Amino acid sequence: MANDEVVLLDKWASMYGMRVRIALAEKGIKYESKEEDFNNKSDLLLQSNPIHKKIPVLIHNGKFISESGIIVQYIDEVWNHETPFLPKDPYERAQARFWVDYIDKKVFDTWMKVWLSKGEEYEEAKKELISIFKTLEETLGDKTFYGGDTFGYLDIGLVPFYSWFYTFETYGNFKFEVETPKLVAWGKRCVEKESVSKSLPDENKIYEYVVAGKKALGYDD
Repeated sequence: MANDEVVLLDKWASMYGMRVRIALAEKGIKYESKEEDFNNKSDLLLQSNPIHKKIPVLIHNGKFISESGIIVQYIDEVWNHETPFLPKDPYERAQARFWVDYIDKKVFDTWMKVWLSKGEEYEEAKKELISIFKTLEETLGDKTFYGGDTFGYLDIGLVPFYSWFYTFETYGNFKFEVETPKLVAWGKRCVEKESVSKSLPDENKIYEYVVAGKKALGYDD
């Protein structure tokens, strides 16, 4: 598929965009990246994802694919000449999809509560966020990657959040090294992969972006 035209509508700080970047890098796919401005969404984004109007969107030979988990699976199915992201066993595939769905339904919304709340609501959100990552650490167990010895779909689904760990723990006033040491060790192993290290932005740059974003919303830290 050397003549494929691949374009990614993305935002550098987006965990979900990072998933697609990693997947494309894992498969060795060349693509054009187009950075989106959330405050001034491009006509291309609105056209390519009219339902949600969100990034990431993969444009493959003029066809639009949205939602990061779906995009990663699409990449895996279309460019299937390399090691697959999803396990061969149907049950294991279902489990990997379940946990990515869990991440998508739990992590970001809980983080937003931590970020924007105060007092008792803040404390509850903080506990919930830690609990979510503890659950994900338990799911990892003593494996090298979520796919066992193989870096796969669930690893791709979670590792972008590793670049946000510093921001989460700074606003949440806790340490991942203390709460989920195995998860931190897993993140470090993932970052040893070039596909991950080149797709994840610097954690301090993420933090600065979030601080600026909160001020822009009119919130005081």
